[in-house]
Amino acid sequence: MTYIVKDECIKCKLTDCVEVCPVDCFYEGENMLVINPDECIDCGVCEPECPIDAIKPDTDESPDKDKWVELNKKYSAIWPNISKKKEPMVDHEKFKNMKNKLEEHFSEKPGD
Repeated sequence: MTYIVKDECIKCKLTDCVEVCPVDCFYEGENMLVINPDECIDCGVCEPECPIDAIKPDTDESPDKDKWVELNKKYSAIWPNISKKKEPMVDHEKFKNMKNKLEEHFSEKPGD
């Protein structure tokens, strides 16, 4: 089992989860974070820290789970590692309750 970051993170990029990760397995894109599934130790401390419920175990029963597992794996291999908490995206409040952000708001660009 591993944890994955899902759609809710896009355009919010709250980094409370990064601060508690004991193995620094988060990677930063321009407008979201992902978890490297090969580095995640399944401790679960990140999940309750996410204020927008964007982190789920890969055993979650959502129908789009496999898509998110692949996205986390792909981008954690190319985006820079993040291990310190940062300020969220400027307009994150506007996007936090929006659904299905992947198609319209996801960016493949790496973070800072």
